[in-house]
Amino acid sequence: MNFEEFTIDVGGLTTRYLAAGEGPPLVLVHGVGQSNLDWRWTMPTLSRTHRVYAPNLPGVGGTARPTAADYSPAFYARFLAAFLDALGIERAGVVGTSLHGHSVLRLALSEPARVSAVAVAGSTGLGRTFNPFTLPTVLPGYGELGISWAKTPLGAVQRAWGQVPLLFGHPQRVPPEWIAEQVRLAQLPGFLEAQLATTRAQFGPLGQRALVLEELPRLTAPTLVVWGAYDRVVPVHQAQEAVARLERGRLAIIPDCGHAAWLERPERFAEILSEFFDEQEYR
Repeated sequence: MNFEEFTIDVGGLTTRYLAAGEGPPLVLVHGVGQSNLDWRWTMPTLSRTHRVYAPNLPGVGGTARPTAADYSPAFYARFLAAFLDALGIERAGVVGTSLHGHSVLRLALSEPARVSAVAVAGSTGLGRTFNPFTLPTVLPGYGELGISWAKTPLGAVQRAWGQVPLLFGHPQRVPPEWIAEQVRLAQLPGFLEAQLATTRAQFGPLGQRALVLEELPRLTAPTLVVWGAYDRVVPVHQAQEAVARLERGRLAIIPDCGHAAWLERPERFAEILSEFFDEQEYR
């Protein structure tokens, strides 16, 4: 792995992040229930032309969990702005996946001067509907029971493999290293609690609670929306509807791929991102 690991104080939270490369800053934001190690397969390509930063979000492996937070996309947007401040970065490109695609869009909308370009993949916040079988934890009591089981060694393994059919168009493509990281994360103190709070802030039994779709016309930064053609979590038509509202939007659909394109087709995903962000630098 050609990156280094650092620890920094972000608004009073000890925060762990990965960094690699030289060039204009690019921040990579992992999805809910994941960690910054999801980026190990794309960082080599992106770091050829950028200084790439991949933080662990609050409550994730080495990053402190705040004592009081609503874990909403707006909360994470504020955290990301504070992360840029802590690194002394005035303006950066930002990439967000799944639920934290929504967080990245919130950052770009709330602090447009800080974001030079945006890319989101399989993002939430673009429509009410989602696959209800992906998130039984939103039901009262069920999530707490799931946490108790998932913290056990056997439960952690079951949790990891249980995500595979939902995230991958072809389950045989799951990286063994990703499964190992998921098992490790589930047994860390506070990790599952933070992820449950984050999930419930965005999803309810009737669908996605918070949307950013109608705010997209005022997003001025160049924005790339990436989707797997076989996404079983969030329907691909939400990506198309989002791009139609963006002033400077671009859509890239990766064929033969599920929700987690950054894990299932990392080489193609990295190529799409690299081309997009490199293009912005030469405009």
